[in-house]
Amino acid sequence: MPRRETTLTEFIIGEQRKAAGATGGFTAALNDIRLACKRIAYQVGKGALAGLHGRAGSRNVQGEEQQKLDVLANEIFLATNEWGGHLAGMASEEMEHPYRIPDAYPRGKYLLLFDPLDGSSNIDVNVSVGSIFSVLACPEGVPGDAERAYLQPGTKQVCAGYAIYGPSTMLVFTFGRGVHGFTLDREIGEFIYTHPDLRVPEDTSEFAINTSNSRFWEPAVKRYVDECMAGRSGPRGKDFNTRWVASLVAEAHRILMRGGVFLYPRDTRENGRAGRLRLLYEANPIGLVIEQAGGRASTGYGAVLEVEPQALHEKTGFVFGARREVERIETYHRDFNERPYDAPLFGARGLFRTAHRG
Repeated sequence: MPRRETTLTEFIIGEQRKAAGATGGFTAALNDIRLACKRIAYQVGKGALAGLHGRAGSRNVQGEEQQKLDVLANEIFLATNEWGGHLAGMASEEMEHPYRIPDAYPRGKYLLLFDPLDGSSNIDVNVSVGSIFSVLACPEGVPGDAERAYLQPGTKQVCAGYAIYGPSTMLVFTFGRGVHGFTLDREIGEFIYTHPDLRVPEDTSEFAINTSNSRFWEPAVKRYVDECMAGRSGPRGKDFNTRWVASLVAEAHRILMRGGVFLYPRDTRENGRAGRLRLLYEANPIGLVIEQAGGRASTGYGAVLEVEPQALHEKTGFVFGARREVERIETYHRDFNERPYDAPLFGARGLFRTAHRG
């Protein structure tokens, strides 16, 4: 008799039965997110055949030029999740203000935040993209279309995860009790439980950072990268490989499966701002997944999940991955971030800069 495979629907119903007093509303909400990701996966898979490659001719609230699939993925998330009666409101990278659930539909007690298509600059070159989502409880007495309802630290998330649209489509999420991975079986149209209890490997020799920004990095980041790039002859005593995909979902998925550390730190271009990735619908959901998988998610200075957000589209520096590596980077921000860093083992010139001379 063939082994019976567990579907995503069966898994979340099983989890619901373990929770005393569960009404099924959250289960239904997650099923709607699942459906939205399936619909987006189909459109991403069609690509140029559906005329969906290229720019949309508009910009989002961040001032970034939107791709056609950015706009479509956002519409799919809204249309798939607005009618079920489980949500009080939604917020998206692509919209300036929270989305009000239409009056024709009942309202629930959860808030959904999402980046509908992360890494969309990779669409035209057929590199993996994804969707990121976060679920919060709507504060009592606060309407779901009020920005203040969403201004909760990442520790308050009741569910978070991402879908990755690559050679296979996967949905990875956490309820705050471990991390679970599901692979879409396109023949039956269902996500199958393929990756139980995902864990970030403790040791790594890979790091991901956009080195074209090296001239803007803080001394702590320069120190860490210099040490890694020095290889076996440097203080780390081993060779490191560099990775950079320009897709947060793809970076997070690789680290979850194979290990590593990701750095998108704040830098001198920020004029006092904390960083460039969005706290509420990028860093917080990815951060919860990584922490639940045994890794560490940080601003570079401390736990990203503990940041008290001040605005819906607030940005942050973001460092995550193998716990010991991230803690090392946090130590460097604490102890070696006050002056330009000259690595004594590497001679007078760093790998990405000219040495500071007093």
